[in-house]
Amino acid sequence: MTHKVFLIQSEGLGRGDKQLGSMLMSNFFRLLGESEDKPSSLIFWNAGVRLACEGSPVLNRLKLLEEQGVELLSCATCLEHFELADKLAVGKPTNMMKSIQSMLSSDIVSL
Repeated sequence: MTHKVFLIQSEGLGRGDKQLGSMLMSNFFRLLGESEDKPSSLIFWNAGVRLACEGSPVLNRLKLLEEQGVELLSCATCLEHFELADKLAVGKPTNMMKSIQSMLSSDIVSL
């Protein structure tokens, strides 16, 4: 069975209205937590790393997913760029090589 990896690239889903995108992302994580099927990993890149940091509106939902066995990985370079390395509140930092290896061995869903 192929693993699924969700690549989270921003703080919201879709393009356009930022408030709507944030609401959709929150709903996405809530429903993913309630779903029987789960991805093996969530990889957070670029502005998406903010979702795994202190103050994130979806932090509790991400913690629940981690408790349910989903690996949460945040790009260390991105965390450093946004000066959030010490604010990571769920999951763990990762490097590009680990992300590439994870993606090569999985089906990727880019959000």
